[in-house]
Amino acid sequence: MRPYTLLPLLLLLSGCTTPLLVGTMAAGGAAVAYDRRPAEVVIDDQGIEIHALNAINRSGQFDTHSHINVTSMNGVVLLSGEVPDSARKARAETLVRGLQKVREVRNELLVGPAATFESRGQDTWITTRAKANLLADEELGAGRAKVVTERGTLYLMGLLYHREADAATRIVQQVDGVKRIVRMVEYLD
Repeated sequence: MRPYTLLPLLLLLSGCTTPLLVGTMAAGGAAVAYDRRPAEVVIDDQGIEIHALNAINRSGQFDTHSHINVTSMNGVVLLSGEVPDSARKARAETLVRGLQKVREVRNELLVGPAATFESRGQDTWITTRAKANLLADEELGAGRAKVVTERGTLYLMGLLYHREADAATRIVQQVDGVKRIVRMVEYLD
């Protein structure tokens, strides 16, 4: 692991928060530097995520029995989480598909009860470990791939060369708790 990846954690443990914010912003800047999307596409993807969640929430059709995550990479949107019935799964997709700059929707919503707090915590841990392992890899660097985990299924997103996608898959396969890996990669070669 690179020494600077531990800096924010060490600062947090020492109680010093101002350098933590600066260190976090610097790390975020490094991630953007490695991202192959033009800056306007990164902003578009963030906008898609915000508008999608707003559309879903404003529809009034999704209650506490629904847990929906929206992740956008280069206009390709991943819907993950759980909804109580297939009608709401289809409705969420329709709402997102109608948004500007959405090129494709991958609807991976599970019809069933919302994940437990414990399950979500495990998914967060898997995602954190996978991102840390990818960050530590010299070839991939920070920001080349997005990682989302739902119920042990890890979704790998990004603009990658085949060799990078293969390397990323090998890296995230080693994380405890990963049951399945779904590549949502746009290949550059």
